Amino acid sequence: MLRVIGLLLLIPLFDIVLLVTVAIPFFGPLVTVALVVLTALVGMLLVRAEGRATLQSIQQKLATGQAPTNELIDGGLLIAAGAFFLTPGLVTDAVGLLLAIPFTRYPVRAAARRWVIEPYIDAKTGGFASGNVYIGGFPNESGQGQGQAQGQGPAGGPGPSGSGGATTGGFDPDDATDIDFEERDEN
Repeated sequence: MLRVIGLLLLIPLFDIVLLVTVAIPFFGPLVTVALVVLTALVGMLLVRAEGRATLQSIQQKLATGQAPTNELIDGGLLIAAGAFFLTPGLVTDAVGLLLAIPFTRYPVRAAARRWVIEPYIDAKTGGFASGNVYIGGFPNESGQGQGQAQGQGPAGGPGPSGSGGATTGGFDPDDATDIDFEERDEN
């Protein structure tokens, strides 16, 4: 987390160095300031238009009963683009432009989903959100990969299910006991 904060602080610093060493000597101070303000205004108009389109897409997905996952990620990227446009500088405006234009936002969204969102959700839910959940015991519980047959214990006897036969995931539904706490009338 500290690396991310450090990176976010280095971007405006790099932007200021670029403005002072490159833009002001070549364009002059007035043209440089006008260029920074113009790119910020145009960028904010672009973010506003894309935000409205994303909001409409979210509403359409919700009306049809679908989860608007991509649209919500796009909304977050548009918020980040707006923050980059509000930060004065040409580099931050270029990054904001990459996040605001739809065809450059799609690869960023895919990368964010793969390397940021899915690992975070998997860590918080223990794998339930992505389906990477082990059922019927711990992984390799019955010794698979260690030369033991599934369903057999370490000494070749019955394994965790007690049946000695092949089971799936260490659970044998025939060995399961259903406890019913209500009395039944059996005729």
